[in-house]
Amino acid sequence: MQKKKEKLLNKIVKKDYNNELEMILEKKTFDETAKNLLLSILYKIEASYKDYEKIKRNVMTKEEYIKQFIDMIQENCDNITICKMNSKEADILGDKTFLVDKESKRIICYPIERKLLYCIAKISKHDEIIKKDYPIIWETLSNLINIGNNIEMVEPLRDFNGYSWTTIYSEIESISHNMIYQNLRILLGQEFLEKWIKNKEFIIDYMENLKNRLEEQYGAKNQKDIIKIIEKLSVLLELKYNPNKKDEFTKEKEQIEEHLDRINNKENYIEMITKQKRELAQEIKKIDETVNDKILLQEEYIKRNENLPLKKKIFSVRILSKLMQDERNEKLDELEKLNALLNPKKFISYKKEMEQKYAFLKLVEIKDLDKEIENILIKLQKIFLKCYQLKIKEINGKSEILDCIYEFRYYHVLPFTHEINLSEMKEIQKELRETRRMLLDKAQELKVMMITSKNKELDDEILKNIFTIRMLTLEDVYIKLIKEKDKMYLQLFDEEVFEEKIELKDFGNINKKDLEIKINKKIKVFN
Repeated sequence: MQKKKEKLLNKIVKKDYNNELEMILEKKTFDETAKNLLLSILYKIEASYKDYEKIKRNVMTKEEYIKQFIDMIQENCDNITICKMNSKEADILGDKTFLVDKESKRIICYPIERKLLYCIAKISKHDEIIKKDYPIIWETLSNLINIGNNIEMVEPLRDFNGYSWTTIYSEIESISHNMIYQNLRILLGQEFLEKWIKNKEFIIDYMENLKNRLEEQYGAKNQKDIIKIIEKLSVLLELKYNPNKKDEFTKEKEQIEEHLDRINNKENYIEMITKQKRELAQEIKKIDETVNDKILLQEEYIKRNENLPLKKKIFSVRILSKLMQDERNEKLDELEKLNALLNPKKFISYKKEMEQKYAFLKLVEIKDLDKEIENILIKLQKIFLKCYQLKIKEINGKSEILDCIYEFRYYHVLPFTHEINLSEMKEIQKELRETRRMLLDKAQELKVMMITSKNKELDDEILKNIFTIRMLTLEDVYIKLIKEKDKMYLQLFDEEVFEEKIELKDFGNINKKDLEIKINKKIKVFN
């Protein structure tokens, strides 16, 4: 209710976002090129967002989006340098198109609006949005969600221009990240993901929330399958886009292999833990003796400084005493962890954690990352479509079914590779057809869409084209069946504009009695 009131208020009191952004830019030290690019981005977003909102459905309002855009510039961007060819900034970028330094709040970018917008989204993210309690994936899945959201932030500017909707696949920073993020957004909603990404504290465990929401809405098995797949994909994508991770993960894998070998020999492992505990206890005792004896502390001060470079020298005995207290606390923490490992329950939990971590790290052994990512993405789409069918079953209103039709149309044309979109994927045609039929049946039952034929296969063959056209307003779509000799064709129109002509290859000899519409007559698809 509160959100509806805010939307109504925004319609009544129209904000001058351009003026608001200009006032913020006046206080920034950006050059004129950067300021003009930012104002141009805002202008284009204002012109295109209405269409973006209509096509995609479950997204922020225009007011929310623009406020977020302006806030990001104000809070996270202190220095934006627009790079010129053959400049020193171009040398810094090398073969990249942008550089983002979160610590200094600095962006270096070529004068490409969508790239600059991506940088602004990227610089505003928290690197860690998952607790470190989740081995490996706390980092890889944080990156996956953040990158997916960065790509989504750019979409209204990238694919919409105020009168058309076009996607150039090569302009999407990562098709795989985008697809996974859109899968989660459609299943869980934009609001859940936005709250997760903006969360600064770890009071709420959003990973646990993710699992609970998926299970609540789509069942325990689907939840487990989705989580398992996106966790694996997050690691594979990290290896693909961050080459340094391969060496890091390989070394860590080898260390855990050795560690697991020791753990599996329980008797030797307990003996090793006991030995480490004794050594730590001796080290703690030695620190206590040194800190509490002025002569010993002075000797330690001289001894440590002898081998340290000037920049790292300890400048007083008092500072050394503080350092040694910190060292003592670290050793006490280590001792506490070792004590916990001697507890049978803690030991089993620790071993399970190590095995889980090892399973993720073993993914470095995969030779063809692209092929593996593609295969797992196909599995994810099959589970996604199974979940989406459950979502369709819950629909019972006309506005809900219309939203779902737009949403499913958006899903159909999501790129799967740089060459094809999901509607062209042979591996998921069966699942797409089943899901689409459920949606059409529900839409026809609620009298939102017309029935074109008593023959369900022909009805599907005609109406499936609604899900691949890029007309902005589906309610304005008309169709016409044309019979030419022994061939049947379908024409699609946006009001009076002819869109395309498609041959219905398997239905050239269809009996007219099976049709619910007349041949050669233009008919509106949506009631």
